[in-house]
Amino acid sequence: MRKFTKLVLGVALLSIMGIACKQAKEGDNAKEAAVEQTETKAEESETIVTKAERVLNANLATEEELNAIGLSSETVAQILENRPFLSMNDFDALLGAEVDKEELYKKVFVPFNLNTTVEAYFKMIPGVGDRMAHEFEEYRPYTSIQQFRREIGKYVDEEEVARYENYVFVPVELNTASEEDIKALPGVGDRMAHEFEEYRPYTSMAQFRKEIGKYVDDKELARLERFVYLKE
Repeated sequence: MRKFTKLVLGVALLSIMGIACKQAKEGDNAKEAAVEQTETKAEESETIVTKAERVLNANLATEEELNAIGLSSETVAQILENRPFLSMNDFDALLGAEVDKEELYKKVFVPFNLNTTVEAYFKMIPGVGDRMAHEFEEYRPYTSIQQFRREIGKYVDEEEVARYENYVFVPVELNTASEEDIKALPGVGDRMAHEFEEYRPYTSMAQFRKEIGKYVDDKELARLERFVYLKE
C-alpha cells in the first residue's frame, strides 16, 4: 500500500512539473512574440520613413545637393548667400517666377511652422489642396509632432504623413519638450538636442541665444530660434 501511495505521489509530482514546464515555455514564447512584434513595428516605421520622399531643407542642403536637383549655379549661389530663410515665403520670393515651383518644392523646401502659418500657404506643399490645408489648421495648436501624426493620420496613410513631415514642424517649449520632440525639429540631431536640454531651465530667450550660441554661428542660431519658445 505504501509503495502504491509513493507511486501515485510520484505520478502526480511529474504531472505538476510537466504543467509548470509547459506554462513556463508558453510564457517564454509569449515574451518572444511580444519582442518580435515590437521589432516588426519598429521596422515598419523605419520603412515608412525610408519610403517617404526625401525633401531637402533649403537652409541645410549642401551646394552639391542643390546643384543636383537642377537649380542653376546662379540660383544656388543666391540661396547659399541668403540663408537662413526664416520662412518659406522668403525662400519662395528669392526664387522668383522663372522656376517651376510645383516640381521644385517636391525636392527642396523650408518647413512651415504648423501653429502660425496661414492656411493658404500650406497649399505650397506639393499634394496639399484646400481640404488638407484646412485640416492642418483645424487641429491647432499642436503641442507635438506626435499630435500632428495622429490627427492628420485620420485622413491619409502613414507614408503620406511621413512625407508631410518634410514640410512642417511643431515649435517646442524649451523647458518641457521631450528629447523626441526636440529631435523632430528640422536639422536638430542628438548632439544639439542634448545641448538644448543641458541648460534648462531657461529664464529668457536671451539665455538660449547665449548658451546655444557657444556651438553654432549667428545664422544657425537665428534658424534654431524660430523652432523654440518659452511659456510666459
